[in-house]
Amino acid sequence: MDKILLIEDNAEIRENMAEILELANYQVFTAANGKIGVEQALEHKPDLVICDIMMPVLDGYGVLHLFHKNNILQNTSFIFLTAKAERSEVRAWNLGPMTISPNHSMAQNC
Repeated sequence: MDKILLIEDNAEIRENMAEILELANYQVFTAANGKIGVEQALEHKPDLVICDIMMPVLDGYGVLHLFHKNNILQNTSFIFLTAKAERSEVRAWNLGPMTISPNHSMAQNC
């Protein structure tokens, strides 16, 4: 079973997305902020991370930066979620190949 780590500070969005993913037979781990998310990733070694960008404690950019610096996590597939819809507002477009999903909708990993 594929393992997905969902990092999202909005509890309602996090719970709804986790339920949808679990119904699709994924093993889902959740975190309410980036710091907890990195701790969960180190513990569970997910196949995919779905991560909000704007979060307290450690934002999505910080999470991705820590993943890139860690030999265990650096090749983990990563999808950003964001409420920002304008390409110019999301600096992640320049961080390498990934899928950025505006308005908290699901996206396919590239």
